[in-house]
Amino acid sequence: MQATESLPIAGIDTLLPWLRVLALPGLPRYTKARLVRRYGTPQALIEAACKIDDADDHAAHEHVEQVAGTDEEVMSPQLVKALRAPVAPRLRKLAEETLAWAALHGNHLVTLNDAAYPPPLREIADPPLLLHAQGDVALLQRTAFGVVGSRTCTAQGSANAQRFAQALSAAGLAIVSGLALGIDAAAHKGGLAERGSTIAVMGTGIDMIYPASNAALAARIRSEGCLLSEHALGTPPRAHHFPVRNRIISGLSRGVLVVEAAERSGSLITAHLAAHQGRDVFAVPGSIHSSLSKGCHKLLREGAKLVETVDDIFKEYSLPRALSEAQVESEMLEEITDAARALLTVLSYDPMPADELAMRLQLDAAATQASLLALELAGVVERLPGGVFQRLKR
Repeated sequence: MQATESLPIAGIDTLLPWLRVLALPGLPRYTKARLVRRYGTPQALIEAACKIDDADDHAAHEHVEQVAGTDEEVMSPQLVKALRAPVAPRLRKLAEETLAWAALHGNHLVTLNDAAYPPPLREIADPPLLLHAQGDVALLQRTAFGVVGSRTCTAQGSANAQRFAQALSAAGLAIVSGLALGIDAAAHKGGLAERGSTIAVMGTGIDMIYPASNAALAARIRSEGCLLSEHALGTPPRAHHFPVRNRIISGLSRGVLVVEAAERSGSLITAHLAAHQGRDVFAVPGSIHSSLSKGCHKLLREGAKLVETVDDIFKEYSLPRALSEAQVESEMLEEITDAARALLTVLSYDPMPADELAMRLQLDAAATQASLLALELAGVVERLPGGVFQRLKR
């Protein structure tokens, strides 16, 4: 194997071989990665293909065995032909656009052979060959932890994700998630609140924020964290990109926490990928009546580690506790009245009707509703359909 590149992409002649390998038809991701690893660089792979003698079938067969071991399709005649073909105009245009993008402040191209490439991600079977990054690319070298879950999460699930992410970020871990609505967004916000910050792995081109409603969050991550994508510039959201994206979330992470997930959920794909990659999988249990708990319960039955508080994760890794839950909640309750505090001591994490709360505290309905409103505005109580309320664990 030839020596690998250790310098960032410097020009079109360096970038084009990577784009050519990425564009090879009919090859799975892990085969492309294996070829680059075996030859050292995409350019060396292309040069090797050009040296194969078309007239010498025996030599070509020997070359297949040398390159691929037991996989005889890696250097098939079709692949050799594709590697020898002239550079397609569309690839040259993409290379020019990508280099122009990379020249802008805060933008980075990171290849599999770069020193800036995240080491844990390089270890997986099918690592992305080329990453587009915006923001603090040094975060890719930080120990990371994935927090994922449902896009249509409950208020409690969102609060849990943000609280866990913030505590882990305070301990110095970079929080990795997928920039989706719901749990992902809450996890990113928690990561940004502390020194570990956050990495958002996108299922689109890095210049195409999806969903659009997360544009402000993406801008903040670009400024204070890191946006990451393996897709070419201009790639729109496509359904099959997001499960593929999930292998990067798990690949970057030391462990992955699933906060809420339905029985068939993309978060479960991330968790299963994490397990196959040798990462730890954690799950938050929930009500047996909630559809958003079924995915987590399935993971727990499969061997995921149960998480009730962030301390369960800290103990697993022997990490120092940076923020106590009491500190987090006390900050949120500073402006709450004494009446509201008293109501909060009675209100359970299980839903409770307002009239029952009033009866227990011997308050009239108006005073009870005023206190509940104050607690809602403080973000520690959620109003549920049917006039019932539930305390949120922050």
